[in-house]
Amino acid sequence: MCNSFVQRVIKNDSKNIFKFASLQSDFGQKFLKDKHLDHLELKTIILIEGDKFYTKSTAALKIGKELKGIYQISSILIWIPKAIRDFVYDIVSRNRYSWFGRQESCMMPTPELKNKFIN
Repeated sequence: MCNSFVQRVIKNDSKNIFKFASLQSDFGQKFLKDKHLDHLELKTIILIEGDKFYTKSTAALKIGKELKGIYQISSILIWIPKAIRDFVYDIVSRNRYSWFGRQESCMMPTPELKNKFIN
């Protein structure tokens, strides 16, 4: 689902504002170290906005708010208490492979999309 999520964001990011990095990349590892986050416990997406960062449902909803189409509805869902949103996020996260399947390989970005990925 994460790969699908990245592809969906790329497709609907009409403002071209999002860039991506894996937590295993040099950038991701440095970020985790700088913020004192344990990569073994962190099974989520992270959205970085300036000096702030967001995880789990807050990150997903803030990303959705910036996309075109139906994803903008996420601006309404942000009003649901974070504990409830993250509870649902964790359920989806735990079950994503059984519900959505697992991809055997990752998307290889086209030359035009390479600038969307941070090493």
